[in-house]
Formats: sequence, structure tokens, C-alpha cells
Amino acid sequence: MTKKILLIHTGGTISMHVSEDTGAVVPDTVNPLTKEHAKLERLAAITEIEAFNLPSPHMTPEHMLKLRNIIADELAHEAFDGVVITHGTDTLEETAYFLDLTTKLEAPIVLTGAMRSSNELGADGLYNLVAAIRVASDEDARGKGVLVVMNDEIHQAVNVTKTSTSSVSTFQSPQYGPIGLVTKTMIHFHHAPIIREFVDVQNLTKRVAMLKVYAGMDGDLVDAVVEAGYDGLVLEGLGQGNVPPALVPSIEKMMQQRLPVVLVSRCFNGIAQGVYGYEGGGKQLENIGVLFTTGLNGPKARLRLLIGLNQHQQPLEMSRFFE
Repeated sequence: MTKKILLIHTGGTISMHVSEDTGAVVPDTVNPLTKEHAKLERLAAITEIEAFNLPSPHMTPEHMLKLRNIIADELAHEAFDGVVITHGTDTLEETAYFLDLTTKLEAPIVLTGAMRSSNELGADGLYNLVAAIRVASDEDARGKGVLVVMNDEIHQAVNVTKTSTSSVSTFQSPQYGPIGLVTKTMIHFHHAPIIREFVDVQNLTKRVAMLKVYAGMDGDLVDAVVEAGYDGLVLEGLGQGNVPPALVPSIEKMMQQRLPVVLVSRCFNGIAQGVYGYEGGGKQLENIGVLFTTGLNGPKARLRLLIGLNQHQQPLEMSRFFE
């Protein structure tokens, strides 16, 4: 039976072209993927929506929430078997993780994009889109949360990250690897998520900042976050979760004001945890109330804290949410 797929376009390189005049990659007034509808209809019954036409650095959490609402509204009115979203690659992993936390569908949501624009030699957009539709149409993709499909690999939203500025194999899941593969004849899953989460978010009124920790860093940047009125802070710390000692007084001030601070590692492998007991060490930070999170990079930890702070109706217990 032909599967029904909701295809949502949001912009990005996959919908752009190289200008003959300037050589720059620029957005098209008309998304070139919309011209491929007849080809895509051979794979599934496609309903196409253009939600945005944005370069991915222009995407905001508010756009992500609007995208979540579009998906919810469309699936409330029609029984789609899956959702495919085309997206710019710079922030694709953030949108994927936002949707993973704020939707609870059995039908798969699959994000894809391109590293080469539509009129470049070796353009990968249409190929990735075909693969994403195939995955979204596959019964084994159901119940696995939000997925990212690029370069014949299937990744979980929680683990995947962009690792190269330009390579078509840019999306990787450090430490974990893909959960499946796309071949010419089949969709092959070899892993499945063991945990799925859902947070009910209706609006985004709270704000969360993120800072990357470096050697010799002072506390004035942390103080500036508080003075600017942010409601929480994510620190990409050193090693297993440590910071220079000059940051500790500023972090303690945030604790006293009951402003959450979440610590992840700036390393892309391993887990941040309270191990070291020296001044600025993870154990000391854990003891004063800093939250550690397992396996997330800084941008995703920021989204997690943002979503947690904006939980609809009943506030989340942050220490449990970040276990």
C-alpha cells in the first residue's frame, strides 16, 4: 500500500543555488525541490508544505516550535505515515533534537539536507531527500523518534552532530554511530533508542545562554549572562566537566539566585560528570548545584534547558530532567 508522507520545506543549502554572477550560494525564490514532485510521487503519496525558506543560521527556537505545531496540526487532520523535513545543515541537529523532545508520535519524523546546492556538480539534496522519504515510509522507522538521514546513514536526533564544514559525510554520531543504513534495496536498522521523552511546550518565554569554557576564563562573562536577564546557562566545560577557578564565584551567584547552570564537556566523546575535587573541578561544581547531562553537546543541552524551563503548566524538576 502506498504510504502517505508529509514533506515540509524550511530552506537551507538543499533549496539554494550557486549564483553565476557572484559565485555565492544563495536562496532561490522558488524551492528547486518542488520541481521534483513527480519523481517523489513514485516513492509515496506526497503532501508538500513550504513552512519557511530560511538559511539555517536564521532558524530560531520559535521557528522550531512553529514547525512542531505545523506537524501536530497536519497530523491531527490527516493520517500521514511519516514526516520528512528539508533543512539547512548548520542548525539541523538542533531542530531535530527540539522536535524529538516536543513530539510524541509513532510516525517517524525524518530531517535531511544537503552540503551542495541544487546546481552544483555532485549535488546531494535530491538523493538525500529520496533516502529520507524511503526511511519515513519504512515500518521499522516507527517509534524511533526523530531521525536524521544523510549520506545513506540514519542517525538519532539526540546523538547526531555536524562534524565537517563541507563534507557530504558531515553528520556523525560520535561515540554511538548511526542506528541504521540506507541501501539501494532496503532500509536496515541495527539499533533502536531505549528512551523516548516528551515535554509539553506551548511557548518560549524563558531564555538560555551558552558559553564555551577556555583556559584563563574569568567570571565576567557569566555575570553578563545574569545581568542580561537570561534564565539559565549552559557551559561547555573542560575535560570531564571542569572550569577555571575564576568562574566559581559567578556560578555560585547563579545558584543563589536559583538560576540553573548545566555543564557539558567541550569534548565530543565521553561523559561530563563530577570527578575532580579541586577548585573549579566537576565534583565541587556538582556539590554547589551545577547540573550535569550525559552525552549532549552544548547546543542540545541549551535546547534541553530551554524546553525544560518552558514546560507547559507543571514545572520540571531540573535535577531529574538532566539525570
